[in-house]
Amino acid sequence: MHPRLSGLAFGAALTLLAITTACGGSGVDRTGEGGLALTAALPKRVPDGAKLVIGDPKTQRALELSGLIDGLPFEVEWANISGGPRTSQAFRAGALDVGAVADIPPLHARWTGLKVRIVAAAVRDDPIRHPIYEFGVAPGVDIKSLPDLRGKRIAYSPGQAQGALVLQVLRKTGLRKNDVTLVEMASTDDAYVNALAGKQVDAAPLGGVLIKRYLSKFGRDGATTIPHGLRDDPSDLYVAETSLSSPGKAAAIRAYVGLWAQASRWINEHPREWAKGYYVEHEGLSPADAAYLVRRDGRIAIPATWDEVIERHQETADLLAREQGHPKVDVRAELYDLRFEAVGGAAFAAGGPAVASGEGS
Repeated sequence: MHPRLSGLAFGAALTLLAITTACGGSGVDRTGEGGLALTAALPKRVPDGAKLVIGDPKTQRALELSGLIDGLPFEVEWANISGGPRTSQAFRAGALDVGAVADIPPLHARWTGLKVRIVAAAVRDDPIRHPIYEFGVAPGVDIKSLPDLRGKRIAYSPGQAQGALVLQVLRKTGLRKNDVTLVEMASTDDAYVNALAGKQVDAAPLGGVLIKRYLSKFGRDGATTIPHGLRDDPSDLYVAETSLSSPGKAAAIRAYVGLWAQASRWINEHPREWAKGYYVEHEGLSPADAAYLVRRDGRIAIPATWDEVIERHQETADLLAREQGHPKVDVRAELYDLRFEAVGGAAFAAGGPAVASGEGS
């Protein structure tokens, strides 16, 4: 049995946990917390009774479809939660051990005093041909290319990948923030789709399923999208530092990173099963739309080393620090847990269960 909290139930749980944490309680099991230092070697053996609360719905579904979920060597509670704001809220409430996000939420967590570490990193093969995002254009708005964004209202979420992409697009186009109107709003669920349809904004970055939903629902009214031509593919697993201080949890996180990598490989090797099991059965899309999205997604790649990932992440961090007034952050030293660097890549390359069972790097 692999329990799961619905989004509504999880939101209610966060409110309760914020109260109980203040009174000495916590939603995340800290039993066996042993003060493991971030410089100590990662434990490989997952002890009996180890438990993680994980907010990674796509990997959960891939593990279920592939059967890899039966190899989890720890107890898991799945939280139906995604996106930086909700994940950070869950970390603060002591309600989550592992979250799946792009590369911006860990930066904003650090800037707001939340201590987190990145333990896994994925990218896309040929990311320019297979971007995550396109810019949705509101019905009736004349935006045919990026320079047409001048003078327009753009949805902007400073703490999420979509917000960083907006700043990167402005820089690419030679526009400054005062050349456009940035309308601050979090990108959660259908928020940007609704803002475009309701003419609250003229343009907004839309990703994945939302692109198809937006065009399917509002294309007849004149809704369009345009490409941005930038690399937008970083994808991370990150964890609360408090979870890494427990030897049992650290070992369980190590095991999960291995299974996450294997699940990513399974998605690459089973596109039809993924289209049906995730996009059709889980997300409610038509088979045609599911096939389109699988083609659009391309293939996942998990690098064997993080050097290039960290270099690009540092460039993004420097841009956000400059444009949003944050202090500079050394992402290698302050965000990445380099003990995990080889774990995901080795499991992805091998395609077997070695890392998840506590062997290997």
